[in-house]
Amino acid sequence: MELILWRHAEAADGIPDLERALTDKGLKQAERMAAFLRERLPQDTRILASPARRTQQTAHALTRHFTTEPALAPNATVGALLKAANWQHGDGCVLIVGHQPTLGAVAAHLLCASNASFSVKKGAVWWLARRTREGDTQTNLRLVIAPDQL
Repeated sequence: MELILWRHAEAADGIPDLERALTDKGLKQAERMAAFLRERLPQDTRILASPARRTQQTAHALTRHFTTEPALAPNATVGALLKAANWQHGDGCVLIVGHQPTLGAVAAHLLCASNASFSVKKGAVWWLARRTREGDTQTNLRLVIAPDQL
């Protein structure tokens, strides 16, 4: 299984948190990353996005065909994200459009099995893959890229 963690692009400050919109810079970041992903995503990728406006806008830069997943709202838990992605038993590819610190905590959990967390830059993608070899399940980091690297 492949799991792609995409942090929403730059958003304006404001309240309520769920209504914060992308800035002009954020819209450009989302478009750049969406163009990069469009060329690389498997055709049957399942796309899940937080209900927050900024994640919805980020996902819309890629496609209009995604599922809004309430369990991915800001401050979601590692367990909630992995359950939504069906990481334990799933196959194929899942793209999650979400938030820090959850995305960084998920990456650290899968790569380090610790309570640590990585800092995921706004608009960045972390692409992970799970495989089983000789009964041992491993998570590999396939790609980390930020919009300013495109």
